[in-house]
Amino acid sequence: MGLRPGKCYRTHDKPSYTRVAIKVHRRNYIGSTPGVKTRQFNTGNPLKKYSHIVDLIAEEKVQVRDNSLESTRVAVNRDLTKHVGKENYFLRIRIYPYQILRENKQAQGAGADRVTKGMSHPFGKPIGRAARVRPGQKIMSVLIDEENLKHVKTSLTKVKSKISCKTSVRIGTNIESIGTLPKRIKKRMEAKEKEEEKEEETKEGKGKKEEKGKEEKDEGKGKGKKEEKKDDKKDDKSKDAKKKK
Repeated sequence: MGLRPGKCYRTHDKPSYTRVAIKVHRRNYIGSTPGVKTRQFNTGNPLKKYSHIVDLIAEEKVQVRDNSLESTRVAVNRDLTKHVGKENYFLRIRIYPYQILRENKQAQGAGADRVTKGMSHPFGKPIGRAARVRPGQKIMSVLIDEENLKHVKTSLTKVKSKISCKTSVRIGTNIESIGTLPKRIKKRMEAKEKEEEKEEETKEGKGKKEEKGKEEKDEGKGKGKKEEKKDDKKDDKSKDAKKKK
């Protein structure tokens, strides 16, 4: 079966189903847990100092699946890298899909003459993950400079259709509300900066060596010219002496 639409899982009237215990197996209420489809929760450059923060806020009580979060992240990331650049923004997904979705799979089209209905209220098996969002909660945040606010607004308004609820875009200047920046990305960016500095130093060293080589060549040419002039003077003197004799 293909992926069902998001409206099948957007409401959450039942209690949450999130208890997964890896170390203490007797407290594990869920047998098998499906993997999270959201690959990254932090993308961009966290080291740069930004001036504004743009938030995508939910206006309804809803469940957002992990595949919709991943599709929104990919779309926003692609749009911003195209118009702003990889190192001129920082994007973070503010919610995590803890809720495990259950479904009682029904065999359809097996005998072509019947549909297995099953029980009326079955417990079901885990099929995916979702994040429970309350009204006013931030789904996604982007750190950006004032010059590129228009691009972020347009990219977040395009993404509204990928989330199964009403959303709004809010702009602010409280950058610290995004939380602590990731350490791994910091280390990567610092390593990149060190590599760039080393490359610049090597280029400068090569340039200095080339300049020294040119200066030495010019000095050698100047010495050669002086020696040629001296030889010419000596030849002229010897010719004058022969004429006098």
